[in-house]
Amino acid sequence: MSAAANESIPSLLIICHNQIMVEVFYEAAAREQFERLPGRIKARVFGIVERLARWPEVSGAKPLRGDLSGRYRIRTGDYRVQFRVEGNVLSIEKIGHRDRFYER
Repeated sequence: MSAAANESIPSLLIICHNQIMVEVFYEAAAREQFERLPGRIKARVFGIVERLARWPEVSGAKPLRGDLSGRYRIRTGDYRVQFRVEGNVLSIEKIGHRDRFYER
């Protein structure tokens, strides 16, 4: 690459094509579950929620099957976040440890 080509884009310029695609809401149960999480885990889950705001450009989300079809889950370590997407609204339904996450 020539020196002129390097100068065409400033080195500090960051080009980002991600836009917020959905509004994220916590359902009441998920809000309570979030409040009971240890502080370190809260921070990780909050990071997941920030990523979910960029739906559908989210890696790591897996669709659920069976009775939970139409919903997704994403994980952070041993914790899971279950959510559903309807139009431009993403609803977080459940947050919990993997040991008890899929119990009804």
